[in-house]
Amino acid sequence: MKQEFLLQFFKYEHLPPHLQEVSLPFFALANVIVGRLPSNPERTTALRKFLEAKDCAVRALIAKDLE
Repeated sequence: MKQEFLLQFFKYEHLPPHLQEVSLPFFALANVIVGRLPSNPERTTALRKFLEAKDCAVRALIAKDLE
């Protein structure tokens, strides 16, 4: 079975604990998507957009307030 290229970007173990907490649910659901949907361009697009959402969630946590 071929590995899904985009799953590597959902890994979270290397992050500090407070960022792992945000990233882990995205990792889990990305694996569900890969496990349940057929490999095709739509699944890849779904993963890419979900990856963008994960990145936004992490940035929301680390963003500094503007003064």
